[in-house]
Amino acid sequence: MPNQAQMDKIKACQGFIAALDQSGGSTPKALRLYGIEEDAYSGDAEMYDLIHGMRSRIAQAPAFTGEKVVGAILFEMTMDREIDGKPTATYMWDERGVVPFLKVDKGLADEENGVQVMKPMPELDGLCERAVKAGVFGTKMRSVINAANAEGIKAIVAQQFDVGKQIIGHGLVPIIEPEVNITIADKSAAEDILLTELTVQLDALSDDQTVMLKLTLPEAANHYKSLVDHPRVASVVALSGGYSREEANTRLSQNTGMIASFSRALTEGLSAQQSDDAFNTMIGDTIDSIYQASIAG
Repeated sequence: MPNQAQMDKIKACQGFIAALDQSGGSTPKALRLYGIEEDAYSGDAEMYDLIHGMRSRIAQAPAFTGEKVVGAILFEMTMDREIDGKPTATYMWDERGVVPFLKVDKGLADEENGVQVMKPMPELDGLCERAVKAGVFGTKMRSVINAANAEGIKAIVAQQFDVGKQIIGHGLVPIIEPEVNITIADKSAAEDILLTELTVQLDALSDDQTVMLKLTLPEAANHYKSLVDHPRVASVVALSGGYSREEANTRLSQNTGMIASFSRALTEGLSAQQSDDAFNTMIGDTIDSIYQASIAG
C-alpha cells in the first residue's frame, strides 16, 4: 500500500511536482542548458555524475522543500545514488518533505497511427520491487501523441493503463503520461479524443486502484476538470511540453485543480557557473512562480 502521509500530500495539491528525470537521450541537452557543454565530459559515467550534481544542487536548495514542492520524479540512476549521504528517495522525503517518484519507461517506439507508445519494459517488475525498497511512492511513464488519430490515442491510453495496473500491483501509484505534442495543428482535437479514452479507462478501475495523470496543458481551460474530480485520480499534473516557463505558468493558472510537473521550465536559467547564492535565488524564484501558478487554478 502507498504511504498514507505521502498520498495525503499528493491529494492536497498544495504545490507542484519537480521533474528531475532526464534520461540518456535528454541528458546532454539538459546539461547544455545548465552551462555544461559535451566537450566537458567523456562518456556516460561522467555525464551522469554531472547531471546528478545538478539534481543534488536543486534538491539541496533552501526553497526545495515540501512547502511548495510536493513531489519529485527521479531517473533510475538518481534513485540508485545518494544526496548528502542518504539514498535519494529517502533524502527527498525525510529531509525535504518531498514525495519521491521514479521514471520507469524505456523510451518511445516508432510512430504508428500518429502516436508513439512506450517500448516494452520486460524488467518492470524488478524495477518496481527496487523502487518499493528504496521508499519510492509512485512511478511515471511517458508516451506521445502526434496527431488526433482516434485509433492511435486509444492504443496509447490502453497501454498506459495496462502497465499502470501492473505497477499498482506493487503498491505504487502510477503517473499516466500520454503527452500531446504542443506543436501539432490538431492539438485541440487530439485532446478531445484523449479525454474520452482516459475517462473510459478510469471508469473501469476498481475502488482500490488509484492513478495520477500527467497531461499537456490543454488549449481549452479546464478541459480536463472532470479528470481532476474523478474518484480514481489522486492528482492531475501538467507537463510544460516545451512551453516557456512564463507560458506554462499562464496556461496552468487557468486550469482549476491541475498542478505543475515541469522539467525544462524548472531548470530554465540555472547554470553550473552560478554562485550558490545566485543559484539558490534563481531556483527559489522559479519554485515560487510555479507554485503560485499551481495553486492559482
